[in-house]
Amino acid sequence: MNFPNGIYTIIVIGIVFFVLIILWGVLEMFGVTFYKKEKDVQSVAPIAAPSRRAADGGELIAVISAAVAASLNTSTYNLNIKSIKRTGGTTPEWNAASRKENIYGRI
Repeated sequence: MNFPNGIYTIIVIGIVFFVLIILWGVLEMFGVTFYKKEKDVQSVAPIAAPSRRAADGGELIAVISAAVAASLNTSTYNLNIKSIKRTGGTTPEWNAASRKENIYGRI
């Protein structure tokens, strides 16, 4: 049979969407079968005391604020720190050395 090229395109796109619908259905069935819905946590679990890690967050903010204030020769009352984010400390040493070399080489 000799079909125009547009028909082949429509057939192939239809097959792709049909397979995607089948995969979606299989994944939905896995979700229903293997994952259980969680119960209401508030009614089951008692309220836990704040952990040591939560207390360390406040101390960490205080230490960082004091360090910034000391480097700027000002009081912590003059600072308004909005957020503190940890930077990636997993950079290899050769990468960190190259970055420092590029930064100090441009000064």
